[in-house]
Amino acid sequence: MRGHIGAAALGLICALTLTGCSDAGLTPDAAAAPRQPVAGSPAFPATPRPTTTPPSAATLGHLSDASINITDGGHVGVGMPISVTFKRPIPTSERADVERLLKVTADPGVTGSWAWIKDRNLHDGQRVDFRPRTYWKPGTKVSVTAGPSIRSFTVARSLVATVDVRTHKMTVVTDDAAPQTIPITAGRPGLDTWNGTMVVSDKQRRVYMDSRTVNIADAYQGWYSYAVHLTTSGTCLHENDRANTYAGSDNVTHGCIGLASDGTARRFYEQIIPGDVIRVINSKDRVAPGNGYGDWNLSWSEWRSGSAL
Repeated sequence: MRGHIGAAALGLICALTLTGCSDAGLTPDAAAAPRQPVAGSPAFPATPRPTTTPPSAATLGHLSDASINITDGGHVGVGMPISVTFKRPIPTSERADVERLLKVTADPGVTGSWAWIKDRNLHDGQRVDFRPRTYWKPGTKVSVTAGPSIRSFTVARSLVATVDVRTHKMTVVTDDAAPQTIPITAGRPGLDTWNGTMVVSDKQRRVYMDSRTVNIADAYQGWYSYAVHLTTSGTCLHENDRANTYAGSDNVTHGCIGLASDGTARRFYEQIIPGDVIRVINSKDRVAPGNGYGDWNLSWSEWRSGSAL
């Protein structure tokens, strides 16, 4: 569903267990003009399109166990989508009815849309996301209702980090501050870091990584510090001792983005909140929309086509 929505830390329901640094290593706990409701109204009232059929018991049942990815009162970065997941797959024939009962309000208003996403670790029909046409504006107050679940959150500020795997540098832009340039090392050839836009789902001071969980034999096992979690397939941006030698000059990791242990990783980690945007350029395969929060890798027209309405 799409439309214009009107007015209405670090907390995320995103219990994830980090096990690897490459492929499957994590398990999760200008298109046509859109509708334009009056500013200050709910984005998607219970009946956004005329219908003579009340919600079925099955539709209401789906919403009764829906989960929303953002905790109430949370503060997030500008890239965070609203992600609603269900315990059971929603049949294609019922998805439009489910969307009609999802409600989002925002102040200031935004143009946005729901889209059904094939999550890497869920069945088709178990996840539907809402994102604006462009990143949220800092300071936006957002409320979402999915059945009995209600969440309100604030978009705290903008941080967009662009990782260039060819130059081995990351450029970090926070709000209107001068850009920071940080040397990095990314995935080596054959274990290339995902290309495209990823959104921080969470971060952990220390995590245990085991290469066997991502089918890279026994290349590494151990604890890593200052881990910023980017995909459900295991991609993180974290402290890596090899970055002390290779950051800024070569790509030597197993797919993650490595930062030096001289305080570089810690300082970056301390800036980060869920919803911050990490863009990787000049790599190879693009990260899928359902591999973490890869929603921004779809154009606006592609995103809108994912709605059931």
